[in-house]
Amino acid sequence: MLRVFIQMIGAALLAGSLAGLAGCAGSVSPDIKRLPERVELSGTFYRGQTNQSGPQVLASLLSQQGISITPGLLEKPLHLPGAEAQLQQNMLNLAREYGLVVYPLDDSLPALLAQVAAGYPVMVRFTEGSAFWAEPRYAILSGYNTQKQTVLLRAGMNRRTLMSFSSFESAFKGAGGWAVLVQKPDQLPANVDQQRWLKAANDLAQAGQEQAAARAKKALAAQ
Repeated sequence: MLRVFIQMIGAALLAGSLAGLAGCAGSVSPDIKRLPERVELSGTFYRGQTNQSGPQVLASLLSQQGISITPGLLEKPLHLPGAEAQLQQNMLNLAREYGLVVYPLDDSLPALLAQVAAGYPVMVRFTEGSAFWAEPRYAILSGYNTQKQTVLLRAGMNRRTLMSFSSFESAFKGAGGWAVLVQKPDQLPANVDQQRWLKAANDLAQAGQEQAAARAKKALAAQ
């Protein structure tokens, strides 16, 4: 009788676990469900661990926009080593100096994946490590799989780092929920926010790239 009771308890626990897994599998938001099931973008990727991988990620994105660059060539204009505390802002300033629009994204997974689905790699900041040791790191969000509920990051020494949706969201929000696109002036983001794009164009003009800023505004007006 005791053995039967134990078997019943085990079966109940297993059923509960399966139900919990089913609930997790069905927790993808409607905005994500409307996207293509699986996307993986190609492109240049530079490996490296120094300076939170910032120069490596920025060099990768600049290269994908047709700019001949390497991470080493970015260290001096990014004032590295020495200006690690200003790295994020310096990277944005430098991208604008190359005539590219820096377009900030909402800190939600659907907003990020919508850009990847449109063919645009996203520069993100996330926390890497454990509860005992963690540090912020920059990466390129370059793919996802809605069925497996995973994202694909190009970060550090790894060209293909897979993370679950929940783990990535936690690491992404833990580092401040910061994500941007680095776009050509005529390369409008998916679901573009007009005011946000215009502000990004004005920031480009203030960086001395008036012609590129004008192209960005013209592209928005022509959509």
